[in-house]
Amino acid sequence: MDASIIIVNYNTRQLTLDCLGSVYASVTSYTYEIIVVDNASRDDSVQAIQKAYPQVQLIANRDNTGFAKANNQGIKVAKGRYILLLNSDTMVHPDTLHTMVGFMDRHPEMGASGCKVILPDGSLDKACKRGFPTPSASFYYAFGISRMFPDRPKFNQYQLGHLSPDDEYPVDCLVGAFMLVRRETIDQVGGLDETFFMYGEDIDWCYRIKEAGWGIYYYPRTYIVHYKGGSARRKPMKIIYEFHRAMWVFHRKHYAKRYGLLTNTAVWFGISLKFSLSLISNKLVRPGPQKESASGHTAAVHETSSEVKT
Repeated sequence: MDASIIIVNYNTRQLTLDCLGSVYASVTSYTYEIIVVDNASRDDSVQAIQKAYPQVQLIANRDNTGFAKANNQGIKVAKGRYILLLNSDTMVHPDTLHTMVGFMDRHPEMGASGCKVILPDGSLDKACKRGFPTPSASFYYAFGISRMFPDRPKFNQYQLGHLSPDDEYPVDCLVGAFMLVRRETIDQVGGLDETFFMYGEDIDWCYRIKEAGWGIYYYPRTYIVHYKGGSARRKPMKIIYEFHRAMWVFHRKHYAKRYGLLTNTAVWFGISLKFSLSLISNKLVRPGPQKESASGHTAAVHETSSEVKT
C-alpha cells in the first residue's frame, strides 16, 4: 500500500461524502486506502459513509476523542508507506495524490510535505506554509507588524508572506488539513500529541519532525480546496478555550526552557489577553447557523485555527 488517507469526521456527513468522492476520482498509479474515524457524530454520518463507500475502513468512536487522538487511531491501523492527514471539508484535485506521493518518493530526505491549499474564493489558505510560532514571530504577527512590512522576512516569520505561494521551498510547518507524512518518520517521532485536543497538533508534529532531522516541504504543483468557515459567527466557549490553551501548551513544551521568566510571563499574559478579547468579541457576534466542518470543529473553528493554529 502506497498511501493511507485518514479523514476525521464529526457531524460533517455531506462534506465528508464530497471529500471521499474527490479522493476516489483521483488519477494515480499509486495504491491507497481510506480510513475514516468518526468522532461520535449525530448526523448519521457512519451509516451514510458505509452505504456510499463500503470500501472505506471506518472506525466509529463512542465519544468525540478530538482531532489528534482520532488521527492516531487511524495511523495505528494504516498500512501505507505514507500517511495523509486530510480534513473532511476539503476537495482534492485529481492529480493531487499522484503528484505528492511522487514528490515524496523522489525526495527520501523529506519527512512530510504539503501542497497548495486554496479557499473557495481562490485565495491562499495561509496556514499551508508557515514558520514556527516563536515569541518574536508571534509578536510580529499578532500586532500586525507583518502586514505593515509584507516584504521583510524578519517580520514575516510565521505566515511567510514574503515568499510566493507559487514557488516551492522547505518550510517549518504544514497544515493538518493536508499533510503527507512518511511512515519511517512517524515510526521515529511518534504520532500526534494528544495533549492538543483540536488545535496545535500539526505544528507540534512538524516541530518534532524537524527536530528529528527530517525535511518539511511546501510543494505547490498541485492543490486542494479547503471549505472553511466563511463568515464570523459565535463560537462555543470550549472552542475559544482550546484554541488559546493550545498556544500555551506549544510554548511551554518547546520554548519555555529557552527563554527567561520575563519572556515566558509576557507570552502568558499575551495569550491571556487575546483569550479575553476573543471572549468579548465573540459575545458581540450575532448568533448564526454553524455548519459543522471537519475533524470535530465547526466551520467557524476552522477559520480561526488557520489563522494561528498553535
